[in-house]
Amino acid sequence: MSLDPQTEAALALHRFGFGPGAETIAKIASDPRGALLADIERPGAGALADPDLLTSAEAALAARDFRQVRKAARLAEQVQRDAGQQAARQAAQQAARNAKAGADMQSGDMQQGSEMMAAPAAARDPGPAIPQQILLEEAKARLNAATQADIGFAERLVWFWSNHFCISASKGAGVAALAGAYEREAIRPHVLGHFGEMLLAVETHPAMLLYLDNARSIGPDSPAGRAGGKGLNENLAREILELHTLGVRTVYSQADVTRFADVITGWSIVPPRAELPHAGEFIFNPRMHEPAAEKVIGRDYPDAGFEQGRAVLQMLAHHPATARHVATKLARHFVADDPPLVLVDKLTKRFLDTEGNLKEMAKALVAAPESWTSPRKLKRPGEWMIGMLRATASDPPDIRPILQAQNLLGEPLWRPPAPNGFADKDEAWIDGMSQRLDIATQAARRLGNQIDPKAALDVALGPLASAETRQTINRAESRPQALALLFMAPEFQRR
Repeated sequence: MSLDPQTEAALALHRFGFGPGAETIAKIASDPRGALLADIERPGAGALADPDLLTSAEAALAARDFRQVRKAARLAEQVQRDAGQQAARQAAQQAARNAKAGADMQSGDMQQGSEMMAAPAAARDPGPAIPQQILLEEAKARLNAATQADIGFAERLVWFWSNHFCISASKGAGVAALAGAYEREAIRPHVLGHFGEMLLAVETHPAMLLYLDNARSIGPDSPAGRAGGKGLNENLAREILELHTLGVRTVYSQADVTRFADVITGWSIVPPRAELPHAGEFIFNPRMHEPAAEKVIGRDYPDAGFEQGRAVLQMLAHHPATARHVATKLARHFVADDPPLVLVDKLTKRFLDTEGNLKEMAKALVAAPESWTSPRKLKRPGEWMIGMLRATASDPPDIRPILQAQNLLGEPLWRPPAPNGFADKDEAWIDGMSQRLDIATQAARRLGNQIDPKAALDVALGPLASAETRQTINRAESRPQALALLFMAPEFQRR
């Protein structure tokens, strides 16, 4: 069943973007599918160019400097406390000895002890955490990219791949400081390129090496291993096979995981110390690398240092199981929890025919009739919140309330609960509808009477709005109530 142009335009913006903005439905109604394709053909599509944002190496140095300053401040405070306690004890003892002679030294000495117990201002906490400041700046830039996008398809692809190759800022301050730079450096440059290029960029990025503990993985027979290094860590190798490429329970064994973990020993990071060249960047450390030929998924890979690992990644990037796994996830994200097999087949074939060309996969997704006829699925919290901002042309100056709302809704930015990322099925988010109502109500109250709900309805939903939804909003007792009802409308909640 074909859709009329206005309806197809509205659906395109919700399903493949972050929802309509002012007049965007009318702008693309003449050719909605062409508008989606044009969005990913733009020069620089998916990029986020902001000279004020730090590179991952700069962020790592800033985070380390902050930790050093905070550690020094805490040490100084402890020294002062210890010195003050000792002075107080000495003063009390001296006062007791002099009491019989009538000397009143207690007050003066105790005053000295009190002064020493107070840490000087320079030794106190240096202020807000630098890693958190960096993350907030990155989050604001990401928010702006989504709210200001004309169509939003390229940006949605960034969000999809960032979740596919997820890291978590919950791992610690070191990863938190790199989370935004990781997305800008490893995901965005390759989001419309080839899967193999993104795979290599992701797996060699310092944020991923820290998140999945490969930075300190040491081959048992490497020089570092023979010298008593801590040993092999299989986390990154396992997640590359299970989550990033082939998919769980496919063509690999536990032996393949271990051998692959051997292959990528030595994939590490230059310590973030300013005096070191390339501080905070990726390095292949031959002292940590297991010096052996390995067989991974039936293929032999001679020991060639870093190139051994690169060769395995290239094999994985072109494997049919990877094509199927990636195609299924892409179709599930954009189209349906249980995507039509014919759509998955089309995307799988396009991946294999183009050697993992992600732009061609995105084009195939748009061209497939199944992408337009499947029932709409529930938006994830972050997408839904961006939709509210786009529908009302809002530009919050402070990103923190947005991040707090995402936390409440169960999708904290760059903090997935596990390496498989946030779920892309309705069942994972349906229980959070009461929290969405709270957020919608708060947002509507903040906007107050600035927004005309009926105009916002036409912007956000246009022909997708049912007669029932229009009637409900028209009968609202106030503008804030009408806006909250719009944000909670089933048509607004779904892709």
